[in-house]
Amino acid sequence: MQLARYAIAAATIAGIGAVATWYLFRAVPVSVVAPKRGDAAEIVYADGVVEPRTWAKVTPTVAERIVEQCDCEGERVAKGQVLARLDDTEARAALSELQARLTLAQEEYRRKLTLAEKRTISEQEVDQARSELGQLEALVAGRQARLATYVLRAPSNGQVLRQDGEIGEVAGLGTVLFWVGEPKPLIITADVNEEDISRVDVGQRALLRSDAFPDRKLEATVDSITPKGDPVTKTYRVRFRLPDDTPLRIGMSTDVNVIVRVSHGALIIPTVALEGTKVALLDGGRIKIQTLKTGIRGAEGVEILSGLEGDARIVSPFPTDLADGARVKAAAEPEK
Repeated sequence: MQLARYAIAAATIAGIGAVATWYLFRAVPVSVVAPKRGDAAEIVYADGVVEPRTWAKVTPTVAERIVEQCDCEGERVAKGQVLARLDDTEARAALSELQARLTLAQEEYRRKLTLAEKRTISEQEVDQARSELGQLEALVAGRQARLATYVLRAPSNGQVLRQDGEIGEVAGLGTVLFWVGEPKPLIITADVNEEDISRVDVGQRALLRSDAFPDRKLEATVDSITPKGDPVTKTYRVRFRLPDDTPLRIGMSTDVNVIVRVSHGALIIPTVALEGTKVALLDGGRIKIQTLKTGIRGAEGVEILSGLEGDARIVSPFPTDLADGARVKAAAEPEK
């Protein structure tokens, strides 16, 4: 019986050892892809907003209640046309008070001039009356100019692209009540990071993606680049010219991909198949780690300049948990 127990124990240990050996030296299944030929594009990404090339915002410079407003959204207006009026009751009352004081000051000045001619008052009193009159004239002129700001007018000929606010509402300072401009041509205004701006030039082609038109091929052209960047956001403003037949509308957001360079017929492998510049090849049932010279890198693929044959079998994604020389098999192949 004791010999039998020893035999069973030895058999168990041998079985465990065999399983461990199989586990340690088994061929790990991996997914394998082949490189492809295609066009690799080096791009600069930015996000932007569709805007008219020519437009202006109409905002009040005083915080007052809207008492009159045109119903002109979508219509054309002429430069200087009244778009809205704000409540100027208090402003007119203040102006009337100043004008009354100005009338009294004018009469007082004329009276003192007459007395000065008769030498009954000094020139100093006349100068003081003249000074007070000048101050009131300046105050009245300022009030009259300020009164004009209670009327909002079209800054140029164009179409009312958007109209906000309602009669009875208080329009706050800086609140945009009207957008006036030309609906065509349209541009995209985007912010490009300062580390990428050196690769962007006027005339470059850009591919666009819009959630409003997911299946449409949309393009634009770099039109202008602001000479001065924003030191806070570390970006430069770039404008892209849209074709006249673009389906994009004012205010839409878009993803912009500026095409910096295109390599035609390039050897391309998936981005996930690389770890830095290293790739794992399937070579005779084992992993072979190889260093490549890469070119254009995109979100989906990387251009390979040298170090890889067109018929290579590439482990993808890169097997970070496997060492060079590890036994592997293509996932679709049966184990031998």
